[in-house]
Formats: sequence, C-alpha cells, structure tokens
Amino acid sequence: MSDQLDTTPKLLLWDIDLTLVDLRGLGGTWYAEALTAVAGIALTELPSFPGRTERAITVELLTAHGVEPTEELINKVWAELVTQSAKSFPTLTEHGHALPGAAAALDAFAGKNGVVQSLVTGNLPEVARHKLDAFALGTHIDFDIGGYGTISAHRADLVSHAVEQASGKHGAPFAPESVVIIGDTPHDVAAALDHGALAVGVATGRNSAGELRESGAHLVFENLSDTQAVLKAILNAEV
Repeated sequence: MSDQLDTTPKLLLWDIDLTLVDLRGLGGTWYAEALTAVAGIALTELPSFPGRTERAITVELLTAHGVEPTEELINKVWAELVTQSAKSFPTLTEHGHALPGAAAALDAFAGKNGVVQSLVTGNLPEVARHKLDAFALGTHIDFDIGGYGTISAHRADLVSHAVEQASGKHGAPFAPESVVIIGDTPHDVAAALDHGALAVGVATGRNSAGELRESGAHLVFENLSDTQAVLKAILNAEV
C-alpha cells in the first residue's frame, strides 16, 4: 500500500453504537420507559437492536405488545426516547465509554482535505447527538446531513438520504465509490454494498471480524486504535 493518501473527496458515514461508543443496555431501558409512558404497557419483549433502525425497532416493539404501530404512536414513542436520552445525557459517561481509537480516527480524518464526516445510524437525530457529544465525539460530524433511523426501516435508505444531503450541501455529487460506510454489523455492510460504497467493518460489536468479512466488507478492523492504519486503508481503498 502506498504511503501517500488519496486526496479524492470522500464522504465518511459513521455508525454510532458499538462503532464509536459502547452504551449497551440503555436502549432497552429507554424503550421500556417509552412503552409505559405512551401505551401504559410493561415491556415484555425486546427486539434486536444491532444494525437496525429506530423505525424498524419501534414498529416491531409495538406490534409485539399488541399495539398498532400508527405513525402518531411511533412519533410519541420517539419523543419519549428523546426525553429519556436527554435525561440520561449528564451520566452517559457513567453508563458506557468511547471505543478505542474513535476520537483519534475522527480527528485524523477531519484533518484531510476533501473528507466530509457524517452519520448513518439507526438512532434518532437527537439521540445521536447526545451519544456523541457526551464523549466529545461530535466535533467533526456534520449532523445536518446524516441518515437517521426515522427515515426508513431499511438501512440502505439512510445511506441514500445522507449522500443526497451531502451532495446538495457541497454542490457536487458524491459518487458511490467516494462514499465510505463504517459500522460494526452486517447490516452496515449490506447498506454500503447496496449503494456501491466502500464497506468498512469494525469488530467492536457483536459480530466478529470473520463474520464482517463474510458479509462482504471490503475492509475490516478489530478496532480503530491504529489511527494511521485506519486512515491509510480507508483513504486508499477502492471499491
């Protein structure tokens, strides 16, 4: 691999949970509070979270508890999740931690000309900001152009939305090969491949490096701790 970094403009779209931060367990707690507040029901079943969007999770949760997932009710659940997240914000660092190398990687990419950093995350926009700002990870993220879990139950739709928003803001389209999706699950990888983007797996979640490779990831890291290796591999990689 060349020591020279590719300077072609790139759009880096980060996942949050178990890619940049580890706050395992809080999502279930927040959903339990939201379900009780909105529908007066105690949570008995919890959907799978990794790699899925808030829309998919909320619809499944309500359906599993015998509640019709109307748009009005979905939005009420989301409003309650934002309330729970805001209440938890002052103590998020007590419940979890930033993952190895996350801050350094965000800083390093921010120092490269032509690199735009945003998000493709299943989180709600407000919750995404809470989670990153709690660990001082939001400085280099353009939250306005992200793809969030409110948009669709299908993660690939979040990528399309983020690319469209970024292209509009920067006055030129980001071609698929200039888009990089970084996440910890096969869902992240599939969304990247569906868009024709570079799929980068980080094995800091529930899926191993081998599983991420098998799902089709172009690059896989055990974690983000080797900043220069991550930087060179991603900026020089070709889809």
